[in-house]
Amino acid sequence: MPQPETLRIVIPLELRRRGGRPRILPPKHVEAAMDHGQDPHLLRAIGRAWGWRQRLERGDVATLSDLAGDEGLSDRYVSRLMRLAWLAPDVLERLVVHREPSTISIYDLCFVASLPWEEQPGRVFDPD
Repeated sequence: MPQPETLRIVIPLELRRRGGRPRILPPKHVEAAMDHGQDPHLLRAIGRAWGWRQRLERGDVATLSDLAGDEGLSDRYVSRLMRLAWLAPDVLERLVVHREPSTISIYDLCFVASLPWEEQPGRVFDPD
């Protein structure tokens, strides 16, 4: 009886630890070419800001200090991140629905949220 041929496939992956957890990652030349889409940290920050806004509007908490205390965060951090709840609707749609990556950091996005809605898309997606 003939021996079955063995097919061996080699996939060059790397095992790296990030945050104490092992992650299997593609080789660096493949990883650089991949489109990562939206940053999950940005999506989480927007979600937190909206959740905090709803808690304030419902009356679950009276002030940002109360909210920060409940979350175990500093007043300053909660106050800054809370601004994301007032981003322009078209900016939110592009970030959350279409997963278009922002060209600025979350920190800078918090300050852009205080600008008029007409100016925000140009600052978030096409900075000078």
